This record gives sequence, C-alpha cells and structure tokens, in this order.
Amino acid sequence: MELPKAYEPKNYEDDIYKRWEASGFFNPDNLKGEPYAIIMPPPNANGALHIGHALFVTLEDIMIRYARMKGKKTLWLPGSDHAGFETQVVFEKKLEKEGRSRFQMTREEFYKECWDFVQSNKHKSEDGLRRLGASCDWSRNVFTLDSEIVKVVYETFKKMYEDGLIYRGCRLSNWCPKHQTGLSDLETKHEERVEPFYYFKYGPFTISTSRPETKFGDKHVVMHPGDERYKKFKHGEKINLEWINGPITTTVIKDEAVDREFGTGVMTITPAHDRVDFEIAERHGLEMELIIDKRGKLLPIAGEFSGMKILDARPKIVEKLKNKGLLVKIDENYRHNVQLCYKCSNLIEPQIVPQWYVAMTKKFRDGRPALRDMALKALDDQEVKIVTERFEKIFRHWMEDIRDWPISRQIWWGIPIPVKYCDNCHAPIVDIDDSVLECPKCSSDSLTKDSDTFDTWFSSGQWPYAALLANDAKKGSKDFETFFPTQVMETGWDILFFWVARMVVLSYYQISKPPFEKIYLHGLVRDKDRQKMSKSKGNVIDPLGVIELYGTDALRFALIFSTAAGNDIPLSEEKIRGMQHFANKLWNIARFIVSNIEESGLSFQTMTEADTKITEQLDETAKKVTDNVEAFRFHEAAQEIYEFVWRYLADVYLEAAKEQLKDEKISVNTKKILLYQLVIVLKLLHPFMPFITEVIWQELRERGLIKNDDLLMISSWPQ
Repeated sequence: MELPKAYEPKNYEDDIYKRWEASGFFNPDNLKGEPYAIIMPPPNANGALHIGHALFVTLEDIMIRYARMKGKKTLWLPGSDHAGFETQVVFEKKLEKEGRSRFQMTREEFYKECWDFVQSNKHKSEDGLRRLGASCDWSRNVFTLDSEIVKVVYETFKKMYEDGLIYRGCRLSNWCPKHQTGLSDLETKHEERVEPFYYFKYGPFTISTSRPETKFGDKHVVMHPGDERYKKFKHGEKINLEWINGPITTTVIKDEAVDREFGTGVMTITPAHDRVDFEIAERHGLEMELIIDKRGKLLPIAGEFSGMKILDARPKIVEKLKNKGLLVKIDENYRHNVQLCYKCSNLIEPQIVPQWYVAMTKKFRDGRPALRDMALKALDDQEVKIVTERFEKIFRHWMEDIRDWPISRQIWWGIPIPVKYCDNCHAPIVDIDDSVLECPKCSSDSLTKDSDTFDTWFSSGQWPYAALLANDAKKGSKDFETFFPTQVMETGWDILFFWVARMVVLSYYQISKPPFEKIYLHGLVRDKDRQKMSKSKGNVIDPLGVIELYGTDALRFALIFSTAAGNDIPLSEEKIRGMQHFANKLWNIARFIVSNIEESGLSFQTMTEADTKITEQLDETAKKVTDNVEAFRFHEAAQEIYEFVWRYLADVYLEAAKEQLKDEKISVNTKKILLYQLVIVLKLLHPFMPFITEVIWQELRERGLIKNDDLLMISSWPQ
C-alpha cells in the first residue's frame, strides 16, 4: 500500500504528539546518559502565543531533540510566568472593556479574578506549545506563583536583606501616572520630540526649561564652580527675586554636574521630579518638595494651578510669567528625548516614592564582591559564555554602568513583598512565612503588611534554580543536583538586561554557580520588509493560524532557515508556504522509496558512481549539520539539509536510481542506498521538522523496513 499522494499535517500532528507524550521520553527519568537541561523561558500567562514564542520553541526544541538523539539525559522544563505588571495591564484592559475598574474592587476580588483569567490563558498557552511540537517534560511544569517557587523567592529576599544588599529607600522613581506604579529604567522607553524650550528671568539669571510646570518649588539656582561668568556669586549666597506666585528667596549652589554649554549654564532644580536635580540636592542636603502628584496633577504649591494636569497648566503658567515680564524667549524647535512608560506610552512623571532596592555595586558585609562584579567575573572566567560576541560587550557595558535595581511595584497582581511594618516604631520586619505577630524591637502587636509586590523580574530572575528546586519539593526528586547548572539559556536579545543579566546575578548570589553555561540570544521576528510586526500595521503572523494552513514543520523550518544568533528574522507567509513545498518534496521522496522497497536488511554490493557520490555527500552533510548544531548555527544546519534533500537526493540521485532499479544487477543495492539515505535524512531533519519525519519513520517501521527504535525521537544521531 502506497503512502497518500500528499502530506496533510493536520491528519497526523495531534496523534504524533500524543504518542510522543505517552511514550514517557520527554521525561529524563526514562533516559540515560549525561544530563542536559534547558529551562524554558516561561511564556506570560496573560494571552495567546505569538510568533516570538514559536521561534524560541523551535530553537530550544532543536537543541533538546538533538541532545536526546545524542544519548543524553535530556530535560526541557516548561513553565508559565505570572508576569506581574504586564498581566495587570492586560487584565485591566479587559475590565475596562467590561465597564469596570480595579478601583471598584477590593484587592482580594481583583486578585481572584486575575488568577482565574491567568489560569485560563495558561492552559491555552500550554496547548499552543504542544501544537508547536515542544518536547518538554510536562510532569515538571511549574508556574511562578506556585508556593514552592514563592518560597525560594522569599528566602532569597530575606538572605539579601540580612546581607545588607536589599534596602528600602525614598529615591526618585520612574512613575507611570496611568498605571500608578514605579518602573525600572528598563521598563521605560525614550522618544524624540520637538517641543518649546522656554527662557525665563530668575533674578539676575536667565534659566531655561521645557517643563515650566515643575518650577514652583525651585528655590536653588545651580552653576558650575568653574564657570567664570558666575564667579561673583558665592556658594550658599541668598538672592531675593520675583517668581511665578510672588517673591521668593533662592540659594546659590555650585555643582560640577551643571553643563556649562547647555542653555545659559545656570539651572534651577526640582529635586522631586528630575534625576539630575535629585542627585544634586542629595549631595548638598537640600529640601525636596513635591510639585506634581502621582496622577500627574499639580499640588497646592502651584497656587491657582493646583489640581490641573501638567500639560493643561503649562501654557497658562507661561502666560503668567510673560505677563509678569519674566519670559525672555521661546525656542519652538527644541529637540529632546522624553521618557515614556513602555506599556501605555504615557509620559513618565518622576516621583519620590519609597521602594525596595537591590544594591548592585555594594560589597557584601563580609567583604565579598558586589553583585555586579560577580556577573562580570563570570564573563571574565568564561563560566558563562554568550554565543554572539557583540552581546557579551553589550552585557559588560551595561553591568559596568548599572544602578541599584528597584524591585517593588505598586500593583496588586504578583508576589507580595514579605515585609510588615510596626505601627509604633515603624521598624520593617521581614516575615517570609507570615508568622511574626509582634515587633521584635518594641513588642507592639500592631503591624501593617507592605502593600507592594515584587518586580516580576526579581522572581523570574531566580527561574533556573527555583524551577528545579520547586520540582524537588513537589516530587521528592533530585533535579537541582542532577541538572544545575543547565546547559543553555535561549531567549530574545531584547531581554538580555531585563532577565538574563539578573539570572546570572541572582544565581551567583544564591547558589555561587552560574545558572547556565551558555547564552543563546535570538533576534526579533519581523515581516518580509523587516518592519516590526504590529496589529495596527496588519502584518502580524499568528503561529497557530499558519499551522492550520501549512503545518507545524513548515513554520518551524521557515523560522529557523534565516535565523543567525541575535539577528532579526524576516518572515512571510510566502516563506512558510515555501517550506511546506519542501515538506511535500520530502514526503514524495519517501513515497517513491517505500514503494520500491519490499524488505529491509539488504546487503551492499558494488556501488555505482551515483551511489558512491550520494553516500559521500550524505556523510559530508551529516558532519556539517552536526558541526553547525553544536556551534548554534541552526540556520546553516537547516540550509545544509535543505540543499542535500532538494538538490542532491531529489534532483540527482533519485533520477539515477530510477534507471538503476531497472537493472537487476544493481537494483538490490540501489534499494539499500535509497533506504539508507532516507533513514539518515529523517534523523538529521527530525529536530527541525519533527512531525513529518516521525510520520515517515513510523511508516518505515510498519512496513518492516527498519527494525530498531520505536520512535525516531529517541533514535541515535548519525555518526
């Protein structure tokens, strides 16, 4: 009986995946050999899988299937991320569509509804991973809000607090007025804008600003100590002058942070709403008065403008200064960068907010090097290697310039900060198991829990060891002992600092080992014109949608075919369709071969020139594919297989074989060569196109053409 004329993926893929999963070989407990592990970057449990997920699944599944076929005890541990701020934003949009708001709910009600929302999406995401062919061990599946994970996160927090590396401080935060939370620098973006730049008289000086609404509290005028233009003004000198809401007294401050070439070389400072101003004020012990509230509205210090949104108030403030004769000029074409929330694109309004911070550049109390220095040493000692050299340089540069990391967020969804405060003496008390009932300092039993949650990157930054330890706690296994450090962390280059750097830092801190040996960073998937995919542009490719049309293997092969480490990937439906043609070509090759071979165990005889040439080409291809996979050059490995199958096997040898099969003297040997070629091609191609290769493999088994290995997935890699 012949194979069907055309390969229809939807007729096979679901059954094949169920067969793989039921076999138990996704579970390393059923495998022997040297341990090999990848901890899956957990997809956010707040929505459907996108094309970026399809890329990481393809890359990691290639590594895992290759390692498994090389005889390794292979673990690919899956999970889902609660994705604190990201999920809260998504869920609040859902509430908004329903005409509701979280501010109409109790915190407990909000959390429960968000939990149900996340659980529903989590299951959809896991189904999507199966559709993509992810050969991960579902028995070890973890969620970042699992109690075992939270326990690890809390233990790390407590230890860092006791080591003096975590502190609570009132510093300037990147505040989003829409989402009502502070954000790290990495959670903001910058946009160049052309806006008016105003020059005002300020006593004997001319000052300049793009934000006149912040100037109500400016009671210090700052200049560089080396600026000859202002040498007659002495540090600490008091000057009386007329300002927005009447006369004020300002104090002269000399500080080297002032750029003498910018504007007039003189600036007034608003320490509560600007980072440079904050640092100047901190150095000189100056008052830091709030001008703008957390909703982006002016406070009573603004007098008649109190309660107004800053953008509404700005022209009115300028008009008042003009009427007072204090407006010098306006530059209408001032080009500068503004800081925005990365989720809603609203202006960041810096605020002094109490936050929990991780000290990145401070040495331990016992003299051990700072967290930053641990990470840099890991690179220096080659304990962690980044596959692409340019990213190592970027990683190093970012680490050298790193600031303390704010790890608290003013949101409701996530892991709560495990701290209570004494209402009597205000002492903070770290309480990771909610067992502290009275203040250890003053014995008061009046305690209030911290209302903040952890930055999601603080918990996911512990993912490699926390996921393994969580399974040990759940199953009584020895996963951490067996698989840590893991072999590879594969993820997008865009979260090198958000996530990868923090995993390295936290692992060295908590475990004194790197979390993984190598870092492979993939690029972003873009459209065929290399434009960013977005719903507004209409160029988004839905991975599950194209799987329905062309099959999983076509999508996977299209994604991998042009994917050099770190480079962005142009993808189009035409490209996926082209890889569907390649899958059909492979199917037709298999169809021809199985229709011409009746039995296995055929013996070699004298080989024709065509036989010799195709065998040598296959051996060379197998070596190149192996070398490229080992070196993380997956696109080159895919191209080698594609070239061999289409150009040499299909276009050349199959044509020669058709003639040789007519000759009784050499037909037996030709059949042996054909079968050998197909078996090796299936093995080489399996990590890249797992479904069609497994389908053909099972056809060969059922026809008795191969005797060993129930599943191609656990067959041996060609030597």
